[in-house]
Formats: sequence, structure tokens, C-alpha cells
Amino acid sequence: MSRRYALLAAVIATSAAAPAALSADEPTLTIYTYSSFVAEWGPGPVLQKEFEATCGCKIEWVALEDGAALLSRLKLEGDETQADIVLGIDTNLTVETKATGLVAPHDVDLSALKLPIAWNDADFVPYDYGYFAFVYDSQTLPNPPQSLAELATASDTPKLIYMDPRTSTPGLGLLLWVKEAVGDEAAGVWQNLAKKTLTVTKGWSEGYGLFLKGEAPLVLSYTTSPAYHQMMENTDRYKALNFAEGNYLQVEVAARLKTSDSQELAQKFLAFLVSRPAQEKIPTTNWMYPVVDLGDALPEAFRKLPVPSKTLLMPQDEVAANRSAWIDEWLNSAGQ
Repeated sequence: MSRRYALLAAVIATSAAAPAALSADEPTLTIYTYSSFVAEWGPGPVLQKEFEATCGCKIEWVALEDGAALLSRLKLEGDETQADIVLGIDTNLTVETKATGLVAPHDVDLSALKLPIAWNDADFVPYDYGYFAFVYDSQTLPNPPQSLAELATASDTPKLIYMDPRTSTPGLGLLLWVKEAVGDEAAGVWQNLAKKTLTVTKGWSEGYGLFLKGEAPLVLSYTTSPAYHQMMENTDRYKALNFAEGNYLQVEVAARLKTSDSQELAQKFLAFLVSRPAQEKIPTTNWMYPVVDLGDALPEAFRKLPVPSKTLLMPQDEVAANRSAWIDEWLNSAGQ
């Protein structure tokens, strides 16, 4: 959500893979995820092909806009959901997702994980991670802001694009990033940012597409965004900002659901998701960091990316308890 890096020959147009034709004698694994994950350039198709080659099953994707939309869908459907797995929620939404009562323990060996944080969650399996960042166009913005404070207060800060925290996981990430960095001063930051905001988009794809069209020189995205442009377009024009206050971490996760009739198959898919063969696909399809150490198999462009000097991440229960109030604060302060 972030996402998201199922870029970009067609980033301006969103797309979702059509469900595979199903055979009557093969079990079907239904996975709810976000649309870019299953776009033709995203990780979904290649992971589907590899898993189906060994499972004797078919995967059926149900694609929604973003992680926030996935949670809303689960809340709406409750025990009637057809999903076996939900894939694309991030750590900011795991408490609310678990509160639906739908999540089953994953029973996956996660001992090989390599993340910026310790992982002890028995219900959610992480499959990639990244850091939120403002990405800028170095051809039109040679002197970008170097901190959140400068972004918010500098009189000459150019127009920027970010995403709605009600509908987008990157948007929610920015909301929490601001709150974690400045605390009670968040309302003032939103008021200042409103003066510099070109637009607030529903999702990442729309916002990043406007940025690439040149509508604004700054957009909310990820520190890994430049790796796409370097590897696929052979350009270092687009760069990510590591702010002085630190950058907010996003870990994307998947979970199997208690209502699934395919518990064993769902568990096998979650185990496959963190296997080395699957993780090797993540950097150059979802344009995020893998959750296991790939060594030299990690593309050089990723290994050379600057890592934020400070990682920001709120406790999950604190996010769940305050998300609604902080969104209201944003609405009142930013005038959306």
C-alpha cells in the first residue's frame, strides 16, 4: 500500500489479474489482496504459477484497492467471507483485523525471518517490508526538504501529493509517521501541509501516477521506489528522502482465516510465501524488501539504497485505539 510497486509502464492505470479457470477436481484457495499485487507485473501471477505447480490446487484472487479496503471487506462479510487468506494488511491494521475474530494461527516456521523489528506474532506472516518516504523529482526539485519539520514549515516547499489515511495504507502510514514524530503538534503540521498539498488521492497508484505526470515534485511513497526506476528505466532521476526525524516502517502481512475450509492448504501457502523462492520474487515485483536474507540475490539497486537512520513504528494496540481519533484530527486540521 502501500504499497504498490507493481509499476509502472501502466501505473497510471490500475489492473487486476483475472481469476484462473477452475477445475472441478482441484481445491480452490481464495485469497483477498490488493489490486497491484495481482496485476500482471506484480508478484501474484508468478507466485500463483509456482505454488499451483506443487499444490494440486488453484488460486483465486479477489483484488481490492488497498489494505484498508481488505479490512473493511472482512468486517462487512464476517463469518460469511469466502476468503481462505487475507494478504496485504500491514502492522497498523493487524489488531483490528484480529478483532474480527476471523484470524487463525499461522503455524509457520518463521525462524529465518530478517526484519528491522523482532517478530513474534502467531497469527500474521510478514512477506515484505519498506519505509515510507517522500519521493522527489531531482530534475525539478534540486533542494528538497530534509526533515518533516522543514517539509511542513518552509515557505518555499513545493506542492506535494499524499494518500487518504481512511482508504490507503501509505496514507495511514503518513498519519502515524506525523503523530509519532511530533505528537501533540500533529494538528499544526497538517494545517501547514494543507497549504502545500496539490491533492490527496484515494490510493497509492493514483498519487504516484500524478507525480510521474509531473503534477507535483513530491509524493508519498517508499524508500524503495528509486530502485524501480534505476532497474527498469535506467534513471536515478527519482529519489527518496530519509528525514531527520526518521521514517515510518511498514510490514505487510498475510493470515489464514478460521472460516476457511482449506486450513492445511492455506497454511502451506503462507509457508511458501516466506520461502526463499517466493521471497526472491518480491523485490522486483512488489518493489519492497524481502523478509529473509537473500544475500547477493538481493538486487544491487536495493543493496545500495540509503536506509533511514531511525525507524519509527507505533505499537499496534496504540494504533488500533487511536486511529479513528487521529483521522478526525487530520480531517479537522487539513480541511479535507
